[in-house]
Parts: sequence; structure tokens; C-alpha cells
Amino acid sequence: MGKIEIEGMEFYAYHGHFAEEQVVGNRFIVDLTLITDCETAAKSDDLADALDYQAAYRIIKEEMQIKSHLLENVAGRILNRLYADYGTIEKARVKISKTNPPMGGQIEKVSVTLER
Repeated sequence: MGKIEIEGMEFYAYHGHFAEEQVVGNRFIVDLTLITDCETAAKSDDLADALDYQAAYRIIKEEMQIKSHLLENVAGRILNRLYADYGTIEKARVKISKTNPPMGGQIEKVSVTLER
């Protein structure tokens, strides 16, 4: 087994419970960890034998463009797509952070992490 991590993916998106969040939008940071078989790719040096993390990034980018009220919903959709597209994933973890959330105080970010 091996671990693939894509960290600090930044997106401007329109997720949030409040109507203004879905109009004005916000900056989000996404981190992804995938546990998968990396042994074949380590031996072959061939992308066909690896989990294509550029394609994984595209999935995340597409899902981040779909408005949601909750970060839990976005994270769940990302995991569903990743598992549907890659049969070699043993475990996946996605963390989505909303920067400067509208919570009535100075808050750097709020994050939701889902793991399967």
C-alpha cells in the first residue's frame, strides 16, 4: 500500500448555509489523502499502473463548482466520485476548509473532514 496526498488545493466556490454565501462565495482549501496500491506503479514507472492524481484533482475541482449548503455534502460527493472512478482505493480522506467563515468573529477557517 501507499499514500497519495494532494494538499492545499485552493478554490473559490459558493458553499454555505446563508444566501449571501451562495452569491458572494468564499475561498476554500481542500486536502486529499488516498491509500491505494502503489507497488505496481513503483515497479513499472507507468502512469497506467498508478492512480492518476491529476484526474483526482479534476474530480475535486468539478465537485467544488457545484453549490452546496454544507461542506459535508461537498466532501461526501468527492468521496463518492473517487471511489466510483478508482477501484484501487483502500481508504480516502478529504478535508475541506472554508476561510474567514461568517460566524460573527475573527476565525481563520472552519473545516470538515470525511474519511472512508
